[in-house]
Parts: sequence; C-alpha cells; structure tokens
Amino acid sequence: MTVALSGCSSWFGEDEAPPLPGERLSVLSLESTLQPDPELADLDILLPEPEPMVDWPQNGGLPSHALHHVSFDSDIPQQDWSVGIGAGSMDDEILLSQAIVARGVVFTIDAQAVVRAYSAQSGKEIWELEIAPDYESDGSILGAGLAYENGVIYATTGFAEIVAIDAPSATVMWRVPVSGPMRAAPTVRGGRVFAITVDNQTIALNAMTGETLWTHRGAAEGASFIGGASPTVDQGVVIAAYTTGELYALRVENGQVIWSDALAAAGRTDAVSAIADIRGLPVIDNDLVIATGNSGLTVAIDLRTGFRVWELEAGGIQSPWVAGNFVFMLSNTNDLIALQRKTGRVKWVTPLPRTDDDEPVVWTGPVLAGDRLIVGNQQGTVMAVSPYDGKIIGTDEVSGPITLPPSIAGDTLFFLTADARLIAYR
Repeated sequence: MTVALSGCSSWFGEDEAPPLPGERLSVLSLESTLQPDPELADLDILLPEPEPMVDWPQNGGLPSHALHHVSFDSDIPQQDWSVGIGAGSMDDEILLSQAIVARGVVFTIDAQAVVRAYSAQSGKEIWELEIAPDYESDGSILGAGLAYENGVIYATTGFAEIVAIDAPSATVMWRVPVSGPMRAAPTVRGGRVFAITVDNQTIALNAMTGETLWTHRGAAEGASFIGGASPTVDQGVVIAAYTTGELYALRVENGQVIWSDALAAAGRTDAVSAIADIRGLPVIDNDLVIATGNSGLTVAIDLRTGFRVWELEAGGIQSPWVAGNFVFMLSNTNDLIALQRKTGRVKWVTPLPRTDDDEPVVWTGPVLAGDRLIVGNQQGTVMAVSPYDGKIIGTDEVSGPITLPPSIAGDTLFFLTADARLIAYR
C-alpha cells in the first residue's frame, strides 16, 4: 500500500485538495509482515456508539485503559489555543505522560517537575507548583506523570517520590519516597494509588495519607526503553507490566499474585527487538487483558485464570485500543492493525510511513474518537484512519513533535508535544 501525505488539508477528511502532479512513490522502506486473514474478508467492523469523555483524569483515560469509542463532534478540527507548559524533552529531560483533564482544568507536569493547571476552555494558566525536592539542584527527572481523583493530583517523578497535591489550592498534601525513580504516570482508583518504579516494583499507597499498603517486586532488567506502562486496574485486579516483558496480575487489596505471563517472542536476535520491555498500557476489557510487548508479541489473557486466549507475533511500544469486538494497535514496523478481539486474527493492516528524508518515523497512538483512529509522529504529523477498513482519511500538521497520544475531554483533543506545547483542537 502506498501512503501519500500530500493532498489532504484536513486530517478528518474534509476539504481535500487536488492531487499533486508527478509519479507517486512509496515512502515505505519495509514490507508489512502481517496480512489480513482472508476468512475475515466479509466480516464488518461494528463499533460501540461514541461516548463523551467529560474528564481524562489519568494516563490512558481510565484505570482500565478501556475507552472503546470516544465522541468527538467535529468534522474539521481546528486549533483553538496553544500554550507552553515549561521545560520540554531534551537529552536528560523527557516528557513521558499525557496531560490530564478534570473539572474543566488541564494539568501538566514538565520535564523539570513543575506541575501546572490551565483552563480547558481558554488555556489560561491557573497555577504552577514545583515539586522537585529541595536537595535536587538541576531539576532533571527523565519523565513523570499525573493522575487525578476526588480533587487530588498524584504525581510520580524521577526523584523516587510520589507526591499528592490538593488541586484547588495547589498545595502539597504529602510526599512519599519509594525504592526508585518512576518513568510512568500513576494510576488511582478507589482511594488507592498504584505506581511502578524503574526497578520493577509495584507500590500501592493509601490515597489520602500516602501510607504504603503493599509492594510487589519483579525481576531486574538491564535494558529497557525510557518510559513505562502505568498500572492497569479494574475488577479488583492490578496488572503490572515490567521492563522484563513480564505481566503480573495482582490483587488490589493485598498485592497477592493471581497469575503471571511473559511477552517474549522466540527467535528475536536483533538488539532492539531483544528488549522485552512492555511500554504500552495493558488494557482490561471485561474478561480479557490485552497487552503488547516490544519483543514481538501481542496477547489476550483471561483476567481470572491467566490462560492465554490468543497471541499474535506482532509487537510494539504503543498501547492497544479496544473497541467492542476489535483491537487496534501500532506495531514496531509502523503497521496500524485491526484485530478480532476474541481470536486475535487480523482484519486489516495499514502500513504507515516508516521514513522521512531517510530518517525513521515513530508513530504514537491510536486513539479512537468520532469514528476516526488518530495517530501522530515526531515530525508533527497527525493522521486520521478509518477504523472500518484502514483507509487513510486525511492528515494535518501540529506545531511540535508528537510523541504522546492526545487526551480527549469535552469534545477537545489535547496534544502535549515533546517541545512542551499544550495544544487544544476543537
């Protein structure tokens, strides 16, 4: 499949310009390794009705990371406002988590551990708070993230601390040291805060007091990507994804192991795919846990028994998106894939551009909103793809590198770019 980016002025497919003259050449450097299953050729993709997201209170939207189909009532999204949120990604300072949205306020944390609050309507700054400990002089944290529940913001940092902030007053309620730095946002549910450190320890805290309720430690891993997967929480189970490629299902109340699995595909010999890290968010959707690992394996596991229902030899570092009877994912080879949820069989594959002026392109997403799968890349390109057949609907350019999927709340897309711009599209 040849993907042409020129010729579409809107990434929701409206106002299409005439095609440019000349020969069309493929921008793909590699062939797709997956092919659609011919037995699914006549199967129609039916999606749940879009549902509004009033808030986006944590990384992945909800503790389960299962959002299905988010409403977005705009045929031609336009930038409404843009604001700088502080320090962006550099060699030793990296933005790794989405902005969160709660009660009409957007909260961000920059690469120097400064938390800020903005009006979701106008982008006007409401307050800012530096949460780096006094003993840190350079402010470099290599990533952090936020979660919100009941008027409190919970922040994980590279300083090996979890911090609770009263959102209305911008005051620190408590801060708790933990065993190591964190590269992923926390998850909060039912009065408990869950976080994973870089040394593969899952920590559960009392959300009001910061008291440690339990911990679980996985095996250490020397090689991993910068960043990590926030814990996934639903139905009394916490799914912890470690840099070793291991998944653990833990009981919410006491951290007891229910089952474990390892996402490592056989026969991987190159240096990158040999890294077993799970960086995309696992999803709990009813009876299934769906997760993808870098080393080339995506799996669906029965939530209660740990039995592997299906597996697909395609991996990635982006989060899978579950919607009804289908799963959408981005692979390490920049293939956007639609899978049948109950079997893992491939319905369609859309290769995305892998190079731009001989430079590798890294895509992030997908997010399903308003009957569009939205993906973006570090060149600042946003693309909309039909979830029904995988056809590219349109593209647009955002003023900054996109390394994180957007947050969606109140019919607004919030992009947080790597150069620390928060951009609202409506």
